[in-house]
Amino acid sequence: MEHHHHSHSGAGLAEAAQVAMERAGEQWTPMRAAVFGALASFEKPASAYDIAEKVSQDQGRRVAANSVYRILDLFVGSNLARRVESANAYVANDHPDCVHDCIFLICDECGQATHMDDDSLSKNVRAAAKKAGFAPVRPVIEVHGRCEDCAGD
Repeated sequence: MEHHHHSHSGAGLAEAAQVAMERAGEQWTPMRAAVFGALASFEKPASAYDIAEKVSQDQGRRVAANSVYRILDLFVGSNLARRVESANAYVANDHPDCVHDCIFLICDECGQATHMDDDSLSKNVRAAAKKAGFAPVRPVIEVHGRCEDCAGD
């Protein structure tokens, strides 16, 4: 079962992120906006260090990775970003107004991470965990392999 939602991009994505953050009772500060903008600018999952470097370059001053990690944790908690666990990296959530479990398809050759939704799969993972006596909080489903472009080479 596919999950349908409205994806945002560009200025619309930043605006949707700000609305979602404020709806969660958090402020949309200039630094949070800068970190989100940097995160959204990456084509592939980015580490906190990649994001700190980009924000530092954009602002002409050093921004510590620790500050970026705190903001990214807030973004993940507010559904503005997703963490690609196996890569210790992050991607901007292009539909922050929609909360659900997601699946990442990660190319081991080029590093691209494609986000997909399959509510029936995540529902089954949650049900299996409950059947085993485990209380699932956040299923993490990542599939490693080769993307269509790399598989075609």
